[in-house]
Amino acid sequence: MPQIKIYTTSLCSDCRAAKRFLSERNIPYEEINIEDVDGAVAIVMQANQGRRSVPTFEIDGQFLNCSPFDRRKLSEALGLN
Repeated sequence: MPQIKIYTTSLCSDCRAAKRFLSERNIPYEEINIEDVDGAVAIVMQANQGRRSVPTFEIDGQFLNCSPFDRRKLSEALGLN
């Protein structure tokens, strides 16, 4: 299973949907709330061409913008059927 980080904010409904998607499939992930972690906003903005867009995933070092949350897009990135 790939290493997964999900960059989130507290009030983001798409972030909650993404975490629920992963949890329902027992896929482990590390959540990084960009409101609480120093430097996380800069990482998200660099990954998204200057946009503060969440949820943003880092999957084995590759970034994936998934805002709005798209189950199909994330499934494909994770190699799920």
